[in-house]
Amino acid sequence: MRSRYSAYVLGLEPYLLASWHPLTRPESLDLAGAAGTKWLGLEIRRQQQADDAHASVEFVARYRVGGRGHRLHEVSHFIREDGRWYYVAGEERSIR
Repeated sequence: MRSRYSAYVLGLEPYLLASWHPLTRPESLDLAGAAGTKWLGLEIRRQQQADDAHASVEFVARYRVGGRGHRLHEVSHFIREDGRWYYVAGEERSIR
C-alpha cells in the first residue's frame, strides 16, 4: 500500500499499472491530469490478511487540489500471486 501511495505521489504510472491485478487493471492512467494534486500523507488504519493470498488495507490519504484539502478513505483489496501482491480493487469509505 505504501509503495502504491508513493507511486501516486511521484506520478509513476508504470509502477501503478504493474502492481494492479491484470483482471481489474485499467489500460492506462491519467496522472498527468492530476498534476495539481499535492499529496500530504498516508495513514494506515488497519491491515488484515485473510489467508496466504488475500489481504486488505484500510487507509486515509490526504491531499490538496487548488488549495483545498481532501481525504480519500478506502479499503483496498490485494491478492498474492507468484509471491507478489497485486491491488485488485478498493471500496471508498466515509471519513470518521
